[in-house]
Amino acid sequence: MNDEKKDLEKKLHELYPEIKRFGLSMALEFDNGKDAWVVSFVKGSRKRHAFLDRRDADSCVEGKSCIYLGMLIAQYIKDLEMAIN
Repeated sequence: MNDEKKDLEKKLHELYPEIKRFGLSMALEFDNGKDAWVVSFVKGSRKRHAFLDRRDADSCVEGKSCIYLGMLIAQYIKDLEMAIN
C-alpha cells in the first residue's frame, strides 16, 4: 500500500501542479471501510478533504485525469483563498 500511496501522490502532483502553485499541502490515507483514498488539502489552519475511490485512484496512476478530484481541487483552492484573504 505504501508504494501505491507514493505513486498516487506523485501522479496527483503531476496532473494538478496547482496544488503546489497555490501552496497547498496534500496528504493521503487509505480508508478500508470506504475502499477509497482520503485526500486532504491543507493551507494554514484550513483543511479540506475529498474521497477518491480505488478505481479512480488507479485511473489517475495510469495517467488518466481524475476529473472529479480536479474539480474539487479547483473549488478547494478558491474556498481556501477566500477564507485566508
